[in-house]
Amino acid sequence: MIEDDIQTLSYLSKGLTEESHTVDGASNGLDGLELAQTRTYDVAIIDRMLPGIDGLQLVKTLRKSGGHVKVLFLTSLGGIDDRVQGFEVGGDDYLTKPFAFSELLARINALGRRPTIATEIMILRVADLELDIIKRSVTRAGKAIDIQPREFRLLEYMMRNVGRVLTRTMLLERVWDIHFDPKTNVVETHMSRLRSKIDVPFKSNLIETIRGSGYKLDASR
Repeated sequence: MIEDDIQTLSYLSKGLTEESHTVDGASNGLDGLELAQTRTYDVAIIDRMLPGIDGLQLVKTLRKSGGHVKVLFLTSLGGIDDRVQGFEVGGDDYLTKPFAFSELLARINALGRRPTIATEIMILRVADLELDIIKRSVTRAGKAIDIQPREFRLLEYMMRNVGRVLTRTMLLERVWDIHFDPKTNVVETHMSRLRSKIDVPFKSNLIETIRGSGYKLDASR
């Protein structure tokens, strides 16, 4: 979060932390730009009027340097032209002050669900399993695997979170964009199909069921 009003910065950082977000803060544009260029974030919340370098120039510089972080402008400049300028320099969302914290939180969560453009990583590898983002192809031990689009999304999400236990709720939200329990076995069905393709025909299994918790892609198995 890049915000020159210390009170606002402190209040929002505290509120977002209580909602399980991890927040780094900067009170001027130059420090904020350095943070955004040297660390990896899901979302950047940026004020328009900042000392050192203003929010528009900050985002323009960030985009030119290849930064793909999702940007939410949070500012008192709420005119149509102001909003257009924000989107034109590379902003992803725009919220004007005063605002409701609940709306800010909802917008942050929505941005966090959007896929990040990751030009630096086009091929994911876990053990002898390889997934090509561009070609939309999967191989294991050099053997091509026929995989359906939803299975591809499921596998990609698991490979990006290798070694991490992924709950059914997490998979529904990230792979199916479902934010409620549909009372179906869609996750279990797709996981079974995926296992039959990337585990069963090979000597070792990569997908592990964590009883009572979820699933994990584990390269050490």
